[in-house]
Amino acid sequence: MKVIITGATGMVGRSVLNQCLESDNVQEVLLISRTSLALNRPKITELVHPDFSDFSQVQSKLCGYDACFHCMGISSFGVDEQDYNHITYDMTYALASALVNVSPQITFNYLSGTGADSSEQGSVMWARVKGKTENMLLNIGFADAYMFRLGALFPERDIKSKTALYNLLYTGLRPFFPILKKVMPITTSEELGRAMINSIMSPQTLKILENDDINQLAIDT
Repeated sequence: MKVIITGATGMVGRSVLNQCLESDNVQEVLLISRTSLALNRPKITELVHPDFSDFSQVQSKLCGYDACFHCMGISSFGVDEQDYNHITYDMTYALASALVNVSPQITFNYLSGTGADSSEQGSVMWARVKGKTENMLLNIGFADAYMFRLGALFPERDIKSKTALYNLLYTGLRPFFPILKKVMPITTSEELGRAMINSIMSPQTLKILENDDINQLAIDT
């Protein structure tokens, strides 16, 4: 299959990209990013697109793909609602609208978060915006769509955070990971990538996937 990935400069997007590069089920990967990632791999095609609020000029380049793994996002820490809504909702809507126009048969996988508010009425800003984004994607007209409500992501192999402090934390917690995973909503970087691929290979009835659902989907064949 042919897939589109956004957010591959971040830890989550890179996790999904690595699994796609290793999977025999994925033949081609289109990376959409604001700047080139300079990754010289046979499967990868890059689309450098600085303006994620408007895909009309590159819409024709989005034809013929089976899935989009939208992993782009930011932390809500220190960000006001207007800016967070623009990056989280508006930019996702711009991409989704372009894809629906040229590839309505596509499956759209969205990186959401544990605690997203489907009612859009709660007191937590980021949860409302994530919930609104989920609702839009589930109703915009894709052949299929899955909301990945990721809790904590534990990096494996060469996956690293952009934040040095987080990398130190992950290193310190690594010996305790088997215990932590039993009591906390944790998914490994490899599990997340496998789950996204498996959702395309084996369509699911459940469209909003919590951490346990993601981990189960990662082992389903």
